[in-house]
Amino acid sequence: MEPVVLHKLGKPHSIGSSERIQLSGMYNVRKGKIHLPVNRWTRRQAILCGTCLIVSSVKESQTGKMHVLPLIGGKVEEVKKHQHCLAFSSSGPQSQTYYICFDNFTEYLRWLRQASKIASQRISSVDLSCCSLEHLPANLFYSQDLTHLNLKQNFLRLNPSPSTSRALSELQRFTKLKSLNLSNNNLGDFPLAVCSIPTLTELNVSCNALRSVPAVVGEMHNLQTFLLDGNFLQSLPDELEHMHQLSYVSLSFNEFTDIPGVLEKLTAMDKLCMSGNCMDTLNLQVLKKMPHIKHVDLRLNSIRRLEAGEVDFLHHVTQLDLRDNKLGELDATVFNNVEVLHCERNQLVTLKISGYFLKALYASSNELAHLDVYPVPNCLAYMDISRNHLENLPEWVCDSRKLEVLDVGHNQIRELPARLFYNSSLRKLLAGHNMLGRLPDRLERTQVEVLDVQHNQLLELPSNLLLKADSLRFLNASANKLEMLPPATLSEETHSILQELYLTNNNLTDKCVPLLTGHPHLKILHMAYNRLQSFPASKMAKLEELEEIDISGNKLKAIPTTIMNCRRMHTVIAHSNCIEVFPEVMQLSEIKCVDLSCNELSEVTLPENLPPKLQELDLTGNPRLALDHKTLELLNNIRCFKIDQPSAGDASGAPAVWSHGYTEASGVKNKLCVAALSANNFCDNREALYGVFDGDRNVEVPYLLQCTMSDILAEELQKTKNEEEYMINTFIVMQRKLGTAGQKLGGSAVLCHIKHDPMDPGGCFTLTSANVGKCQTILCRNGKPLPLSRCYVMSCEEELKRIKQHKAIITEDGKVNGVTDSTRILGYTFLHPSVVPRPHVQSITLTPQDEFFILGSKGLWDSLSMDEAVEAVRNVPDALAAAKKLCTLAQSYGCNDSISAVVVQLNVTEDSFCCCELNGVPPPSPGIFPQSVNVVIKDRPTDALGMPSSSSGMASEISSEISTSEMSSEVGSTASDEPPQVAMNENSPAYPGEQRCMLHPVCLSNSFQRQGGSHNLIEVATDAPLRKTGGYFAAPAQPDPDDQFIIPPELEEEVKEIMKQHQEQQQQQQQRLCTTAYTRKTSSGSIRWTTWQTITTHHYDPFYSLLRNKLMSKET
Repeated sequence: MEPVVLHKLGKPHSIGSSERIQLSGMYNVRKGKIHLPVNRWTRRQAILCGTCLIVSSVKESQTGKMHVLPLIGGKVEEVKKHQHCLAFSSSGPQSQTYYICFDNFTEYLRWLRQASKIASQRISSVDLSCCSLEHLPANLFYSQDLTHLNLKQNFLRLNPSPSTSRALSELQRFTKLKSLNLSNNNLGDFPLAVCSIPTLTELNVSCNALRSVPAVVGEMHNLQTFLLDGNFLQSLPDELEHMHQLSYVSLSFNEFTDIPGVLEKLTAMDKLCMSGNCMDTLNLQVLKKMPHIKHVDLRLNSIRRLEAGEVDFLHHVTQLDLRDNKLGELDATVFNNVEVLHCERNQLVTLKISGYFLKALYASSNELAHLDVYPVPNCLAYMDISRNHLENLPEWVCDSRKLEVLDVGHNQIRELPARLFYNSSLRKLLAGHNMLGRLPDRLERTQVEVLDVQHNQLLELPSNLLLKADSLRFLNASANKLEMLPPATLSEETHSILQELYLTNNNLTDKCVPLLTGHPHLKILHMAYNRLQSFPASKMAKLEELEEIDISGNKLKAIPTTIMNCRRMHTVIAHSNCIEVFPEVMQLSEIKCVDLSCNELSEVTLPENLPPKLQELDLTGNPRLALDHKTLELLNNIRCFKIDQPSAGDASGAPAVWSHGYTEASGVKNKLCVAALSANNFCDNREALYGVFDGDRNVEVPYLLQCTMSDILAEELQKTKNEEEYMINTFIVMQRKLGTAGQKLGGSAVLCHIKHDPMDPGGCFTLTSANVGKCQTILCRNGKPLPLSRCYVMSCEEELKRIKQHKAIITEDGKVNGVTDSTRILGYTFLHPSVVPRPHVQSITLTPQDEFFILGSKGLWDSLSMDEAVEAVRNVPDALAAAKKLCTLAQSYGCNDSISAVVVQLNVTEDSFCCCELNGVPPPSPGIFPQSVNVVIKDRPTDALGMPSSSSGMASEISSEISTSEMSSEVGSTASDEPPQVAMNENSPAYPGEQRCMLHPVCLSNSFQRQGGSHNLIEVATDAPLRKTGGYFAAPAQPDPDDQFIIPPELEEEVKEIMKQHQEQQQQQQQRLCTTAYTRKTSSGSIRWTTWQTITTHHYDPFYSLLRNKLMSKET
């Protein structure tokens, strides 16, 4: 076959019309050898279509003849002499080469990836998956010797239009085809043409909305693998019995209610794959008729019971998978030869198993209180019975001679038998999150290599644990009540091979530090949040193999200089201590991460050259730290360098109602796959926005979300004020932008938006949370966690039902099509409609009982429960230190993923919380009147007083010191020229019987009147006051004439005298008046009135009454 085909009749019909072109554009093209001067660069149309490169022969046009270069088996190489240039070569002795120079790097990279994929294919194997094909391309039939053809995830039709298009019926032309993949094409009907391919051994027609399989499939006598997953099948034809070589039939995620009887005749099959169907009863009589079946996969059905009938034993079944069903009890003794049993995530209370040949038992996430296995399983090597209700470990476990891994975590076990540790085969024991008060006192020699006893109630570890456990490499005893460690040796010589030691969140003191030297091979040491006050230099010097140390949350004043002896050290985490001197960590050549935040550092000592591998340095939360310009310039070369920004006082706009701290930590591979978003002053400084984004193992997605979602939300807020609407729209628009950016992967996200309705002067603060994936938010109210998020995973009944309706495949690891275990997440557009970006949205009104809320990534919530997270940081006064603590705890508890945590502390006082609508809640107590009042006196025309409009409804401003709130009243719009209709005094309420809070004060519009339209001395501005550049929650640094109470010049002296007398009375009587809702503290510490409301509403105070009367008398 000629590698280059010249189409004399102009452009091929397929180009630009019915066939989908993968890539195309106008580029500089050169044919033949690049060093020959005869060949020149010319502008040509280049098209990557199917498996060929098509180049036009006419300049700047697609008309005329087209040069077609088959790429299968050819080469796509980079040309280094020219920028953004690729060389495309065909295969064979008469190969041709085309050189194409692209306009930019993006197009160059896109062509390189796509063309390389085509060129890597063999002539006998063609991959046209995900090419948006609507019919079979013409160049597919250049060679009819194909043996493997992949056409999955296209838009192929059985009878495409126009009729000239190549239909699936032409597949029978490939007489040597062995493997054909037509999955994910939504065909609707079975393609009968494939039944005429006699050589076919493997056929995949999954996810095609098939409702039946025709009888003619029985003619495919050579077929060995038949994949029918993700369809709407309820039965199979009897003709399948003629397919004697058929050894694997997959029927998962269809609509079968029973096991098809025809499978009895397919004796070559050894595995029954029927997960994700509609079976509610497992009839063992049917299985008895299939002695050839050894492996039964029935996960993700709705099985509630097993119907044994007259069946005694099923000897042939060796592997049984019943996970994610609805079984309340399971008697699996009928499977007397079972080797592997999966029954996770059911509702099992009792479980009976035959132990003759049992090798692995998976029964986690049930409600087991008792586990009966008979006889003793001498072949059992792995057992996971975590997350149940077990109070005691079954006795037979200690007699299992070959048991290597035992996971009994998250139960209610109070004691572990000593015999368990005598098992010479046991290598890994996970007993965390139980109620263990102690471990066996005296242990003989044990071969355990991994011991996890975190989150128990241990006061001490066995005195000879580290003496007898010669093989122990990993020990996690975090979150206990330990005060001391057992010795590792009784002499100078030690046999310890311990490499990882986690002791975070205990009561350890300085006395335990010398005992660490008994572990010379220690690589990872976590002793955060204990009671350490010092770490002797001589002890640190002996830990020469140490690579990672976390001693945060103690009372250390220094890190010993002998840390320089730890030449392999790459991570030093020592935040939340009292460290005053910068340690010698910058002398370590392998150092990558240093966290010294929340300490008392005053200076930083650096070498001339920074360590070459240093990636992260965190110095935030050191208020005394002052760095010179040279040091800052040097540190800014670090990839991730964090330091506090200079404070601008109140003018910075930081609201007192909330303050935040956040942290991000890399995973085990030093890839930061998370990102945090924090905007204390969002959208005109009246709101706040926080977010956490998790890309799992992807670095790009969280960064894209961090940079984009705040802007999208700001735009959506302009369109609607409904919380659910603007949050949902934000996530949908973000999904669209990820697709536009060509990002196929995805990530979890959670956004928290605090807003204060500007149209409601007395409105409260509302917190709205929206999340997809496993990033979540919890609110601490009255010391208890209040979840504001929801994880949509396979365990959610409605999500599982939705996934099944869309016929997606859920793999054994619980992921949709093996990609993600979240059914609602951003990105992954190729999984639509099974995976969608619609978030869970929840709004809540903030109250004085709300202390803080936490946003966390997947790694955080996988390691800490919500109750534990709230309890851990509730008494931490600093938000940054609180976020750091959460991250440290998660890492010490076993998290190896990237982690991000944001803690937002709240100070919602009664002044900023409306209780008018709450029955039985009294109004808040009066605030504290300021001791000094700053009144600006200025000569100004009487018809242009700068007062806020009554209808503007500007939101309250909260003082950072006294938590007061100010707002404009409706005095302007309700002031009337008519005489008052209701007489009011300081003891009579405006609305009898109605309780009013300070955010919704009594309307006092009738307390003063205008005396005529032509004599208006006091006018209310028609426009709302403009937002100040310093931030909505901060007073401007300088007096603003538009935000002041104006005193006429002729009353200046008299007003000053009145104020002086009032201040004297205030100092003598220490009178507490309810004015905090209408004052605020400026950066200089003075208080000033903002609106006429201050005068009109405090009619009951003599000072205000006198001052108001003086001003009003001026009018006459």
